[in-house]
Amino acid sequence: MTQVLDVERCDLEIKSNVHSHHTAQSGEERLIVRRGQAFSVTLHLKPGSPEFNTRETGFTLSVETGPLPRKESDTAVSFGLKDSTDDKEWSASASKSPGNTVSVSICSSPDAPIGLYSLSLHQQGHSTVLGTFVLLFNAWCRRDAVYLRSESKRQEYVLSQHGLLYRGAATRIQEKPWNFSQFEPGILDICLKLLDEGPNFVHNADQDCSDRRSPVYITRVLSAMINSNDEQGVVVGEWNAFPDGTHPSTWMGSGDILRQWAESGPVRYGQCWVFAAVDCTVSRALGIPCRVVTNFSSAHDTDANLVIEKLYDEDGERISDDDSVWNFHVWVESWMARPDLEPAEYDGWQASDATPQETSEGVFCCGPVPVKAIKEGELTKKFDAPFVFAEVNADVVNYVTLSTGDIVKFSESTDSVGQHISTKAVGQDERRDITHHYKYPEGSEEERRVFEKAQHRNKLQKKGQEPGLRLKVKLAKNMIVGSDFEVYAVLTNNSMLAKSYGFMLFARAVRYNSTRGESCGFSSDPGSLAPGEEALLFLRLNYSDYGKVIGPDRMIQVTAFVNDKDNREYLKAEKLIVLDEPRLDMELKGEARVGQALTADLSLLNPLPETLQDCSFTLEGVGLTQEKPVTVKLGPVAPQQEARASVQLFPRAPGSTVLLVDFHSDKLKNVKNFITVDVKE
Repeated sequence: MTQVLDVERCDLEIKSNVHSHHTAQSGEERLIVRRGQAFSVTLHLKPGSPEFNTRETGFTLSVETGPLPRKESDTAVSFGLKDSTDDKEWSASASKSPGNTVSVSICSSPDAPIGLYSLSLHQQGHSTVLGTFVLLFNAWCRRDAVYLRSESKRQEYVLSQHGLLYRGAATRIQEKPWNFSQFEPGILDICLKLLDEGPNFVHNADQDCSDRRSPVYITRVLSAMINSNDEQGVVVGEWNAFPDGTHPSTWMGSGDILRQWAESGPVRYGQCWVFAAVDCTVSRALGIPCRVVTNFSSAHDTDANLVIEKLYDEDGERISDDDSVWNFHVWVESWMARPDLEPAEYDGWQASDATPQETSEGVFCCGPVPVKAIKEGELTKKFDAPFVFAEVNADVVNYVTLSTGDIVKFSESTDSVGQHISTKAVGQDERRDITHHYKYPEGSEEERRVFEKAQHRNKLQKKGQEPGLRLKVKLAKNMIVGSDFEVYAVLTNNSMLAKSYGFMLFARAVRYNSTRGESCGFSSDPGSLAPGEEALLFLRLNYSDYGKVIGPDRMIQVTAFVNDKDNREYLKAEKLIVLDEPRLDMELKGEARVGQALTADLSLLNPLPETLQDCSFTLEGVGLTQEKPVTVKLGPVAPQQEARASVQLFPRAPGSTVLLVDFHSDKLKNVKNFITVDVKE
């Protein structure tokens, strides 16, 4: 007869398990393991209990997840003991250990749903709850759909809590440091709560928990739940006014956003880089390798015709805003297999986008779609391939509406969309250009093949220099916020005839998503040009004019517009100015050791010709500033004077971390810098 063990308690061996499962950064207060990999627990038997013997003692283990665990959904699984664990399914083996204890090795299925599990032991009708654990995706397991071969990439895309986001313009790329904070206390619980708040869970919890075996499913759920457009998602999107919330540029990391959401619901406000960064945090917390990607000159194609159509009046004012080209747009890529797609060649990086732009299957979400499908023009591959394809490949066509009512096409660009697609390099604080992942080089035979497949005509027509008027905009160097500077346009007559023209040059504030703000400069000079001649039109931009209208992104759009009066033809040229911000200097004093004071000296020179009010420095660092950012408020800072502060930090854990600092004031906002801190024991 099989003997029954009398179990006094179960030691989940948290310390050794979390280290072998690469989850130690989440702490040692609970058991967090990755699927498809064995973990060990120790059963401590009561005095007088029979000793464990493989021939005479047997028991069954069970694991359950979700509110309605079912065998048919693989959310309830029972399994007995084997000679050794099997890494293809839930299995266990056991052996006697010293001191009347039993060592049990348990291996989860590499295809098991992720989430919070209970673990129980059953013998002859008696059940004992051994404890709970969290099961994550496993980039170290070859049988897991998120398996990533490179250890350096696993360190970067799963374990790194710090990253760089890229913003600005294609000609002036700026980095923004970000703390993902996926291993900070409470963040994993919030990520699991996020899954439970989704409409799929509410409508059918059994099916939702079962589907959590798939990183494709999880990634699509996250792209919907990071924004708040349909349900009580994490972040509220806003691109205009921010009277009752936090400006998107103020955020320094995901931790504060997720905690606010868990406490009080949707967080105000975010824009594309915030949505993407929070998405990356949740993906990494759940074990999915993930990185943030920026596409400069990113098209927003509202009618799915792969063409961005812009309509202007005869004065160069835009009169249609349906389609647009954002100065930049940010999304994420997640690494996974795609067994749902045929043929089996679309494994790898998948693009998904949590910014609420267009609906997909009735919900504001986008992706995941294989990056390879975008490059090859395979627009039938799930999910949302046409929209992402247009973001990086759309043509731009400009039209003018004449006073007669006629609409005339006056220019077309086949290569301006999708430039310098960027992500942080592995193991380095450097930018990596991955444009070649999304499309073939402009003008190549491969690009012709792709666009024919995508039914996108005339993409490769090479346009030589044609006769007529040619227009360019030139910018000054060292355009720092607070300074006055000059821009100009060059109009060249390449024809054999004299040309009469109307010539206008104007500037207006603009947001990163191409939303136009107020004007901050205008000049005009009608005239005529002899063959081969040039005309220059200058525009001085004074801080007294642009300082009142620019946003925190510090962007100004300069547009030149020419009317060829003889032929009733129109020309337009644009340049985006991203004003340089002042340098925020950081210096650490003292040795960075656990529990010892470390002083951060901060300074910033006010470059504006006016006094800054409501000045503050905000610091955030994983393991350096507890769970919330530290803010130091300062007095007014006069022109050409320095804002200074010294802040004491007390590192909590050894290892490499990053300290982020943000300077904020009434007129100069969101100036950021970061420094790497190596904390010793």
